[in-house]
Amino acid sequence: MSYDLAARFAQTSGLLYFVGLFAGALLYALWPRHQGRFDAAARLPLDEE
Repeated sequence: MSYDLAARFAQTSGLLYFVGLFAGALLYALWPRHQGRFDAAARLPLDEE
């Protein structure tokens, strides 16, 4: 395995890994089941106790 092939493989696999990680985080944040939790967290600084 040459250096060029190993570097290309590492770049491609790293890119795919981070794209998948970003897509997973985006799906988690936008999933309807989590909407109440995020809405409550958004109101937290404005709520008075």
